[in-house]
Amino acid sequence: MAVNPASWLPLAQTSAHLSGMLDGWMIWCALAGVSLVGLCVYPAMILRKYVRIMINIMEDAGGPCCDAGDAGRLPGDEVQFRAADGHLLWGTIMHGRPEGRRRGMIVFAHEFNSDRTSARRYCRALIEDGYDVFAFDFRGHGASPTEHGYKPRQWPSDREQADVLGAVMFIGDWLERHGRPREIGLYGISRGGGASILAAVGLRCVRAIVTDSAFSSDTTMEYLMKRFATIFATIRVVAENHPPTFWRFLRWLLFRECRRRFNCRYPSVRKAARRLKGVPVFLIHGEKDSYIPVAQSQAIYECVPGPRRLWVVPGAKHNWGILAAPNRYPARLVRFFSEHLSGGVEARPVPPTTAVEVPALAVIGGGHGRAMASTGIRHR
Repeated sequence: MAVNPASWLPLAQTSAHLSGMLDGWMIWCALAGVSLVGLCVYPAMILRKYVRIMINIMEDAGGPCCDAGDAGRLPGDEVQFRAADGHLLWGTIMHGRPEGRRRGMIVFAHEFNSDRTSARRYCRALIEDGYDVFAFDFRGHGASPTEHGYKPRQWPSDREQADVLGAVMFIGDWLERHGRPREIGLYGISRGGGASILAAVGLRCVRAIVTDSAFSSDTTMEYLMKRFATIFATIRVVAENHPPTFWRFLRWLLFRECRRRFNCRYPSVRKAARRLKGVPVFLIHGEKDSYIPVAQSQAIYECVPGPRRLWVVPGAKHNWGILAAPNRYPARLVRFFSEHLSGGVEARPVPPTTAVEVPALAVIGGGHGRAMASTGIRHR
């Protein structure tokens, strides 16, 4: 039977049409795939770039210049003690009025790039009013040795938290040995203020906290990320319009990378402040602080559940509130501790600190520490 060639024409046309449609779909699928990859890769590249920028800033930034005030050794009993993770630290117990009623004990946590001698400036009024002050050097500052594999930075980490916690435990034992109530006030400057809040969580002996220029690493890093994004971003409008979820995710990535690279954690001071049940907190911040904006102390203030105060010192720069308000600053400081820290006993001669055994303290979170062994406390 002969086949008419013309009968094949519709079939050929249909086949060609289907082939064209298939080619079109393949092109569209390829374009969709490229677009999907672009939508995934481009944000990943942005995140990687921002994290790299912030890591470089954290590695290179040295913090503001700090003038400890008066040079030389602090008056008082110089002691050696252990941080909560076992690291060796040095401190000085300065005694208030030798006669009359002692007002209480205050642990002073100095600022980054400084040492315990800054207590001369910040704590003079407290000592003159009868308070005893225990000032210590954070690890890697002053006489306290640096921890191998850890570099102190301007952000309060779990290491500084362990340092303050160890200081509180040590001075609490000292108070009990001298027949005084285990009631302590904390006074921290900048990074020392954040570390004080971190360490105070769950400590019944802490009765009041004062911070000057304190900040929480998470909100401060987010502020800096937004600030530098507009500087380094190729497309400014994109950098200025990232959704809040983007910044939270970026912040999580940043601290995850910090933990891997720096071998430490940077706990949230804001979250710690929420857990200060009933502890009065007085936050001080300089109005002209260009390093840590007032909003950072405001963010902590809003998280404090108990009695709280926030004083913005007019015209003061970072850590300079006591210089900008030389009369009001010490007066408000003394008044706050007078209202919330008792611990007073009739003064009697305090013998120089001799060698004592300090009980072991539990290692705090993070897994970096070592169980603290008992150690002798001696004069240097």
